[in-house]
Parts: sequence; structure tokens; C-alpha cells
Amino acid sequence: MEQTGHPGGAAPGPYGQPPPQYQPPPHPPQQQGFGPPPPAFAPAPMPAPGAFPAPAAPAAPMPAGPDFLAADRRNALVVDAEGVSLESNGATLDFPWRDIATVHYKPGPGGEVLMVAVVLPDGRFYEGVVVARNRAKLHEWFAELGAVLAHYLAGRGH
Repeated sequence: MEQTGHPGGAAPGPYGQPPPQYQPPPHPPQQQGFGPPPPAFAPAPMPAPGAFPAPAAPAAPMPAGPDFLAADRRNALVVDAEGVSLESNGATLDFPWRDIATVHYKPGPGGEVLMVAVVLPDGRFYEGVVVARNRAKLHEWFAELGAVLAHYLAGRGH
């Protein structure tokens, strides 16, 4: 008889020995909830009248002014009394007027793209791009955007 190293001298099948039978692990002892409830807390003492300052009057709403909107399928530009908003692929950057030094714009490659840059007082700038349907729409946007920016940037020396 030939020695194969396996019990009974037989060679294993093409897949080897079958695994041992699965035995589920024993169940841990059951716990009853999360334990006893915490002790009751005494209510905090009430502050003396006048201990808190009176609430500030709400800020006056921004006066209504002209606004501008340019949008394509992925990007948008909004200029209004609150400031400038650039949106790209669902992410929005909002710049209030107090944080803006100036805003630049120009046509982009192909003559159907509006390129805008919001410049902050420290020199940082953020750019946005909106694709117009055609050149006529881009020229319309330039006329509107120029007037709106002139209104909000007036008196800044830009």
C-alpha cells in the first residue's frame, strides 16, 4: 500500500478535506436595559431680573437695489443688495459687500463665457464662470452686470 500521508492512505479529493461543521457561538447572558436611570437633577436657579442685556434691535434690512442673475446647467452668479454669490456644481460662495474690494468680469474663450472674479481686500480672489446660450445673451449679461456692479461699487474708488 502506498503512503499518502492521509488517514486510511487515500489521497484527498480535488478540494481537500471538508471544513468542520459550523457551530453558532454561545449566547452571552442577557442584560437588563442600560442600568438604573440617572438621579434627578435640581433645576438651575433663575437669574436675577436684568442679569441679561436686552436683545439688540434687528439689523435694518438692506435697501432694495438692482440685482443680476446669470446661470447655466452647473454654475451661477448672483449680484444683489447682499453681495455676490458664485455657485459651481452645487457649491456656493457668498461674499457680502463689506468683504469685497472689487469685482472684475470679462468674456471667456469662445465668446460665450462670462468670467467673474471677486477680489477681497487682502488680495485674494475667487473666480466663477457661467456659459451663455449664445453671444447675444453674453452681451446682454455684460450690460446688466456692469450697471448692477456700478450701483453697489459706487464710491469705492474702483
